[in-house]
Amino acid sequence: MKRFLAVTILPFLTMLTACNAVVMSPSGDVAAQQRDLIVISTILMLIIIVPVMLLTVFFAWRYRQSNTEARYEPDWDHSTQLELIIWAAPLLIIICLGALTWMGTHLLDPYRPLDRIAPGKLVDKQTKPLQVEVVALDWKWLFIYPEYGVATVNELAAPVDRPINFRLTSSAVMNSFYIPALAGQIYTMPGMATKLSAVINHPGTFEGFSANYSGAGFSGMKFAFLGLSDADFDKWMAGVKAQSGSLDRNAYLELERPSENDPVRRYGSVDAQLFTAVLNRCVELGKMCMDEMSSIDAKGGLGLAGINNLHPLEYDKYTRRGAIFAPPATYVARICTTEEEARMRVSQPLLSPRDISPVLGAGLPRPVSAPLFGAPRRPSNS
Repeated sequence: MKRFLAVTILPFLTMLTACNAVVMSPSGDVAAQQRDLIVISTILMLIIIVPVMLLTVFFAWRYRQSNTEARYEPDWDHSTQLELIIWAAPLLIIICLGALTWMGTHLLDPYRPLDRIAPGKLVDKQTKPLQVEVVALDWKWLFIYPEYGVATVNELAAPVDRPINFRLTSSAVMNSFYIPALAGQIYTMPGMATKLSAVINHPGTFEGFSANYSGAGFSGMKFAFLGLSDADFDKWMAGVKAQSGSLDRNAYLELERPSENDPVRRYGSVDAQLFTAVLNRCVELGKMCMDEMSSIDAKGGLGLAGINNLHPLEYDKYTRRGAIFAPPATYVARICTTEEEARMRVSQPLLSPRDISPVLGAGLPRPVSAPLFGAPRRPSNS
């Protein structure tokens, strides 16, 4: 029976050998440095864990009841040498782990620009990093290339050995942007912008996904990350620019609606201010942006006239998600600046009224004002 069970389990164990341990074998320098931190930290901790486990087995066997040759000292309670070993070794390991963590926290800060693209290969100051703006949607990923004026959905590409500067936000709920082969995960939050600096060192197609549960379509919120040579990236970008689709604000509002397992989409042109509008929660034309509201509040606010400004901070996601009983989407209209007002005067000059005579009542006598208290005072002659 035991042999039959072993033969039955063996094929399932062999399936584990097909697992792709991409975290421990990444293709980007940042992810490789993070891998090294994991390996070094694990080895340092094993310096204590392995001897403790071995000594536990050794003491259990050495001082078993049947071993009458083992030393029996029921009154033993102290050993200076043993105390030094027990306390010194863990203390040294904690010091090493603390120093390693402190260095890694600063050197691998996702907001910190890259100093190198590979071991022993510094970043060329003449190389311009690739700028990518990322928006986490329900349940798909939008990538905007501001310097190229294009956008893609569920497909991201970057040249090999060229630094990438990601700027990330979310449309509705918090998500986590994660490409294990490239770098560690970074959270995306509505109304906030996070950053990530990374580089890919080997060509290939790698998987990216959301590492933070965000609703029904979370399991299909995946995308392909393409590491391409410079020539292949230029060819890929030319193919994207050749697409006829345009991602303006109205198209974004349609794209923002929740959908699952979306295919790859490419837009040959994109609104240059779209990411800023998404970040400031004012994609709808005429809606007051969050940075405008903050500027007004910093100057003292609008008093009673701006009391409804609190409402735009509550995102109308229920309407976006198609809730039946959701309230209608409302917001405070944006306030025109003096520059915009001047431009409007040029494009649409003010019209003077046809009749400037005062408006009179329809035969009604003019009301007589009376004092609030007592009879009216007459002017004195003195």
